[in-house]
Amino acid sequence: MYDIIIVGAGTAGLTAAIYGRRAGKSVIVYESETYGGQIINTPEIENYPGIKNVSGYKFATDLYEQVIALGTDFEYDKIVKIEGSFEEGFKLTTEFGKTCEGKTIILACGAKNRHLGLPMEEKLLGRGISYCATCDGAFFKGKNVAVNGGGNTALEDAIYLSGLCNKVYLIHRRDAFRGESALVDIVRQTANIELVLNSTVSELKGEKKLEAITVKDTVTSGERDISVDALFVAIGQVPSNEPFAGLVELDQSGYIVAGEDCKTNVKGIFAAGDGRTKTLRQLTTAASDGAIAAVACCDLILHENQ
Repeated sequence: MYDIIIVGAGTAGLTAAIYGRRAGKSVIVYESETYGGQIINTPEIENYPGIKNVSGYKFATDLYEQVIALGTDFEYDKIVKIEGSFEEGFKLTTEFGKTCEGKTIILACGAKNRHLGLPMEEKLLGRGISYCATCDGAFFKGKNVAVNGGGNTALEDAIYLSGLCNKVYLIHRRDAFRGESALVDIVRQTANIELVLNSTVSELKGEKKLEAITVKDTVTSGERDISVDALFVAIGQVPSNEPFAGLVELDQSGYIVAGEDCKTNVKGIFAAGDGRTKTLRQLTTAASDGAIAAVACCDLILHENQ
């Protein structure tokens, strides 16, 4: 019977493990793929406090090694079922049929960026293809870039990049944006943002790095190439919370409903990181969630034993 079971080994989950172990609790982390989450694929991190510059791989590996050094148990397996309660104890079942019991659970499964699904997309990741303008925008200062999307994230990305880049093409499949009107107004008033409406990205060009994109008009089906050094894809994220749909409350987009205290609607189950409802999904907020959720688990266990 573990004190804390953590599902997901991204920044939130690994930070939770550190805080849990340092509080003297028994902790196990389950990860279905690899430690680190999305950040492990980021070539460089320059916005984490106290670290001037580090690769995503090194950051994730250092975090993982810190967790292991503290004596955390770690299993590469996917959790497919959770049953029980805080009062009786939770039982988790893995994809390979193994079971684990715990007093509290932290769901830190994260979310995956929705991809375009185009050839070369994976190959050019980190070489011009990015899913985070605030993470990677500075690498393209003074260059021509494009943003694909029509929601608040895409609008905010375009505005942010307009302050760094020479020109920003904002590509949207419709003729009107679904984002906030105030953001749309700013975009339309920004001189170096060019709107490419009723258009989709149909092809990525470049071998070692992105050199151009082909956009297709959704009305006329005509195509044209646009030379850019980067394409920031902002067409949404997909939370990895499917196995828990009947366990905790999810919003209409599939995110676990939990506030800044990381509490879900089920006693003893907490949500941390990109998989919960929140306004800012960054490395720093993921680490914050992990710490908050782990401390909350410890407090709950302490009060139950008093």
